[in-house]
Amino acid sequence: MDALADPIQRAFLGVERSVSGQRWVSRLDQAGQNRALAISQIHGYSELIARVLAGRGVGLDDAAAFLDPTLRSLMPDPDSLTDCRKAAERLAHAIRRGEKVAIFGDYDVDGAASSALMERFLRHFGIKADIYIPDRIFEGYGPNPQAIEQLIDKGARLIVTVDCGSTSHESLAVAAERGIDVVVIDHHQVGSTLPPCHALVNPNREDDLSGQGHLCAAGVVYLVLVNTLRVLRSHGDADAASFDLLSELDLVALATVCDVVPLKGLNRAYVVKGLIAARHMRNPGLAALLRKAAIGGPVTPYHFGFLIGPRINAGGRIGDAALGSRLLTLTDAAAAEIIASQLDDLNRERQAMEATMLAEAEAEVLAEYGTGETASVIITARDNWHPGIVGLIAARIKEKFRRPAFAIAFDLNGKGTGSGRSINGFDMGKLVRAGVETGLLVKGGGHAMAAGLTVERAKLGSLRRFFEERAENTVRELAAVQTLKIDGALAAAGATLELVDLLEQAGPYGSGHPQPVFAFPQHRLRDCRQVGSSHVKVTLEGQDGSRIDGIAFRATETPLGAFLLGNRGSTVHVTGSVSADLWQGTRRVQLRVTDVAKAT
Repeated sequence: MDALADPIQRAFLGVERSVSGQRWVSRLDQAGQNRALAISQIHGYSELIARVLAGRGVGLDDAAAFLDPTLRSLMPDPDSLTDCRKAAERLAHAIRRGEKVAIFGDYDVDGAASSALMERFLRHFGIKADIYIPDRIFEGYGPNPQAIEQLIDKGARLIVTVDCGSTSHESLAVAAERGIDVVVIDHHQVGSTLPPCHALVNPNREDDLSGQGHLCAAGVVYLVLVNTLRVLRSHGDADAASFDLLSELDLVALATVCDVVPLKGLNRAYVVKGLIAARHMRNPGLAALLRKAAIGGPVTPYHFGFLIGPRINAGGRIGDAALGSRLLTLTDAAAAEIIASQLDDLNRERQAMEATMLAEAEAEVLAEYGTGETASVIITARDNWHPGIVGLIAARIKEKFRRPAFAIAFDLNGKGTGSGRSINGFDMGKLVRAGVETGLLVKGGGHAMAAGLTVERAKLGSLRRFFEERAENTVRELAAVQTLKIDGALAAAGATLELVDLLEQAGPYGSGHPQPVFAFPQHRLRDCRQVGSSHVKVTLEGQDGSRIDGIAFRATETPLGAFLLGNRGSTVHVTGSVSADLWQGTRRVQLRVTDVAKAT
């Protein structure tokens, strides 16, 4: 039985309610502890690694393969994906005939990486492919009829959509009417009625039995390209043998991390091998961004998700949506530096806009909902907000108030464009679809954890009441049972670089494979101070006098930050994750603080 599902499991260190309002529990129940012991004894792994593996659902027979994920063992036969062979043969046909190809991508990191991956592949065979990335605000997500017409008018004989297209019936019908083939490569949910296209490769099709529905779009593109190389080789294409597809895994890893898809199966191999490729800095565009982010050590999933991804996304949010894909296709280092600088500047501008919008949003929440504890769904809205940043604001509000949250930007015509982020256990996409069905929303959709919507200003009040009523019972129950799963207890003296290296063997960590969380019992808050605009830096001292530095990110205005800053010198229980930090050439252990409780 899972730790969350066990109503009588004892609280870890007796913490029934932490400063952040969470009940601490062990990630492993008794069955999990038995599995960890078996993994450790049979495979000879350390007890800690065994506990981490067991706590993430890794079975006894799968442990060895899990710690050494390889493409050879985890990659399926691409033909197992519905329409993959059909798509590969059409791409190979375009290459052999020298056809003009257009790539239509999405404006996020997955779309940029997928577009760049496809363009770089086609370029190797002498095909100059144009990339079209729609404007987030004026065109919205996915192909639109006007853009399809434009691509065909410019000579495209084949259109490939990546990270979009699965539900673009009207737009793809335009291409069909003009006799142009479209190959759709996507991973989003698909309806029972498929759009008119030559091939639709999407592991989330109802008739796809490949079991690869966890892949991001770039991961699916990679499988299509593997199959295309196979087709080309069968036709004796000499250039097929010289294309190093493995060297392009840095783009797949970047997209996999930034699209927050589960790090299981093939995705783990993509990220592990893609990080190796990224560390060779063979993609000039990615290398330029890494330099702009001032990454001091080897590239990690953290760097992709929190330093590189936001810079690429900044173009789609507030600038030229095509900058990211253009950067990742470049072969010239000087040109890459120019675009990387533009994205870096846009990211700083985005950060400043986000800070202003967040302050306004938090003020509105306090005025409208008080502490937020009685709210079911929080909705914030303003006239002067940038619609490309509302998703970030919704995420911040959700994190701070622990409630499903929407942020909406209204234009001069009273039309609001909004984005929402949910808490675990509450299906936000279902809520938004209900709003569309009742006529309160112009349009909207999404999945359990995130959604987008369009609403008229006159209906905002009714929408607030509708969401509140529909979500009230479920959110109240979820809010009352907030738990933090802990992998084990550590002392400052035990948090060593050797430990970090062991933990990295069980990584990479991310969606579906969470970073290990450890409790540091009975440690003294020897030092505590604010750093930057909102972070809290701490030094913990164990009972033997050993110390470890830690940081609580964006914590100054949270209960966690307030407690830390107000209790210097106190003895507390602290939870967090450990990692290696490179500072002035010296590698050291750092603790990322996630929660704290009074030590009784």
